[in-house]
Parts: sequence; structure tokens; C-alpha cells
Amino acid sequence: MNMMLHGIGGDDIPIAVSDSLAADPGERFNLVLTNPPFGKKSSTTIVGEEGKVSKERDIVERDDFWATTSNKQLNFVQHVKTLLNINGRAAVVVPDNVLFEGGAGETIRRRLLHDCDVHTLLRLPTGLFYAQGVKANVIFFDKKEASETPWTKKLWIYDLRTNMHFTLKTDPLKREDLDEFAKCYNPANRHLRKPTWFDESSPPPKPSPSRGEGKGEGEVGMNGRWRAYDYETLINRDKASLDIFWLKDESLSESDNLPDPDVIAQEIVDDLEAALEQFREISNDLDSGVKQL
Repeated sequence: MNMMLHGIGGDDIPIAVSDSLAADPGERFNLVLTNPPFGKKSSTTIVGEEGKVSKERDIVERDDFWATTSNKQLNFVQHVKTLLNINGRAAVVVPDNVLFEGGAGETIRRRLLHDCDVHTLLRLPTGLFYAQGVKANVIFFDKKEASETPWTKKLWIYDLRTNMHFTLKTDPLKREDLDEFAKCYNPANRHLRKPTWFDESSPPPKPSPSRGEGKGEGEVGMNGRWRAYDYETLINRDKASLDIFWLKDESLSESDNLPDPDVIAQEIVDDLEAALEQFREISNDLDSGVKQL
């Protein structure tokens, strides 16, 4: 829809109006870029003979899925995996719950790390997608052929969230705000990536005298927002959680380093709105379960 509104793709755009998660469409693609709809649970409204309205949770069951769940984002991740050709590439916008949720979420993350090459995770600032307070990420992975050994070797994470403050109107995210990530991603050869964060046990390399004071070609600033985690570290985390951060949050340090009061107030409002939305979903689920009983 966004492409149509911007005149991209010409007049003949192949759009099918249907439920994307209902079944395997059969087609396969080399590249999938998507921002699937957010919202943790999906449900169908049912009107009875007497006009009584109830809701029934939609549980997606597909033979090509690793796990059965009503979480739409987890189902879209599995759906995208199905859509890809072998060695096909994907970039999918997902909320934080996809990175840490247990149960089906853990099953899907473990299978995704094993069966695909999950090579990059971009942590986005709060409130860019769906609603204020919702934290989103972009996960990049390549589909691979069946293998006994895991395909994911290293997951590179870029943290564009910690100590970053954007607003939709007065201070929106701009393309140049992603320049550092694009350099770190190194699309020319992502196997030659270099971290910009170093701990005490692995100090940063000394700059070459030939580089001078400026940045050389392909060189990135040492902002500490870019680092890698190997497969064993990821798989041994609690629930195989990919919700990873390491930078110090300046808002939690000394009071004179706090953001402006209006920024703090807006972040509190965003978090409360996100929490209320989750409680509404839980309440609806509980109400639906009682009616079914």
C-alpha cells in the first residue's frame, strides 16, 4: 500500500486481498522486506443467533510453521521464512516481544537461529512504528538449506535506541541517522564487519598512522553501538532471548545527565500506553476464555 501511494511499481501491482497467514501461498521469493501489522493477539468476532457478541482467539496452525501460536508477529516471522527461496534474504520489523517471549517465541527463535543465518539486528528508537511506547527492531536473516549444524554463526546488533530520542513531529528519524548503521552493516561484504564496541578484555585496535585524523574508506566511528554475539552465547541465554543491550543508559546516571523533562514525560506516557494496551489484550483473552467455558 505504501508503495502504491508513492507511485512505485507502475500501474499493474499484483496485490491479493486475503489473510496472509491463512496458508502457504506457494510462491517463493529471493527478497522479503516487510513491516507486518503489530498487535500481540488476533481474534475473530462472532455474533450469535441472539445477537450476542463474543471473540474467539485465532490460533494459526500450519504444517510449515515451527510452532503454533496466536501471536501475529511470531507467525509472520515463520511466514516470511516459508516465503523465501534457499539463500533468500529477509528484513522484518518486529516488536520487542518477538525477541524475548517464551513458549512458542523461544521455539521459533531457536529454530530460526539454527535453520537460517540470522546475521543482523537493528534496535530502533521507541515509537517509530504502530504506536507511541512500542519498541521495534529490524531483524535480518537468510534462509538456508537443511543442516545438522546451525547456520547462524554471529548475530551483529546495532543499538539505535539507547540514549537516542526522536519524536514523530519535532525531531523525526532521518535517513542520515542510519548512516552509521549502514557503514557498520557493510553490504559490500558483511563477513568483514568490525565492531565499534570493545570491553576491557579486548581493547580497540590502535589507529593506523596512514589514516590521518579523518575516517578512511569503510572505517566507522567508535560509538560503541555495534557488536557481535556468537551462536553459543545466544542459544544459552534464558529462553534464547535476543533482547540484548550493553550501552549505559545516561538517563539512569547522574541527575545532571537526565534528558529534558518533556522527553522524560513523553517516555513515561508512551510506556504507560503500551502497558495499558497489553493489559487490554490480556483482559480480552481472559474474557474470551471464560465465555468459551
